Amino acid sequence: MVQPDQLARRMSDPDPLGPAISATTLSDSLTADEPPRPRLLPHDELLLVTAGHGSHEIDFVAYPCRPGTLLWAHAGQVVQAGGQHGLDAIVVRWTAAPGVPDRPPARAHWQLTGEDADAIINEVSQLVVDSQRPQRTALVDELLRHELRVLLLRIALLPYGSSPAALGAPTADDRPGDEPAPADEATGAGSSRWDTFWRFRAEVERDHARSRRVEEYAERMSCAVRTLTRASLTVTGRTAKQVIDDRVALQAKRLLAATDLPVAQVGARLGFPEPTNFGRFFQREVGCSPGSFRADLRERPPVTDRVAATGMMVACRSPRAATTRYEQR
Repeated sequence: MVQPDQLARRMSDPDPLGPAISATTLSDSLTADEPPRPRLLPHDELLLVTAGHGSHEIDFVAYPCRPGTLLWAHAGQVVQAGGQHGLDAIVVRWTAAPGVPDRPPARAHWQLTGEDADAIINEVSQLVVDSQRPQRTALVDELLRHELRVLLLRIALLPYGSSPAALGAPTADDRPGDEPAPADEATGAGSSRWDTFWRFRAEVERDHARSRRVEEYAERMSCAVRTLTRASLTVTGRTAKQVIDDRVALQAKRLLAATDLPVAQVGARLGFPEPTNFGRFFQREVGCSPGSFRADLRERPPVTDRVAATGMMVACRSPRAATTRYEQR
């Protein structure tokens, strides 16, 4: 079996990220003379820690990292490396495509052990080797897509016992950019409400920047507003309106953290033509002004200091900024 540290040493300069899969190392992707900044991902990103200890942040939640830690961030999420000396990882990146498995619900972090670790490290190893072939033909790209599908299916089969619960699993308030936890016992009316919620969530994901009206989503789904509210309360404990507003607030936080867009432009992108209305919305949902949120992020201690102080994953809150309760990709 190829060990994680051996795998890292086998990495060479990464291929440019394109429609095919690419692989690099965390150390190669960071700039040595600048502290890591939040990045808004244009692609999915899988990170397998091969050396060192530290942390990695996904959507404002910092996860502790050590060899065997596996993290999966979706396109559109904000990530930030802790920048700790000695921490390194294999980073696999790909763009979404039909047939590529999606991330399991409510999971972004695993600590691999035993046979699970062996199998996934071997899959990553083979994908890395094939991604470095001197000629990237259509056949090689198809091979990489197949290897990626196998890798992601293995991750989907990981038991929930490999979650970071022992390190302090996140509460509903801290769940980073993911679906709510799956309903293991949802049957009958409860199961129907879950199905309704997933449909609602997909509509919100697609259209939250254009509409924040529950009535519009209900009409589009041919159901009553109270149906969406009951479904949302069942799954998240939040009303349908709160689910929409939480998603808009999350996107605002992502844009404020990972771009230099003026606050007014951030608001305009999210359906607020008037900056004052966006400011009031953000203050109500997050607990501070957009400008204060951005300033606090840039002034807060490094990710590693916050994780070291608690020994567990932590929601990354500034003094005046709270993480929204329902965050999704």
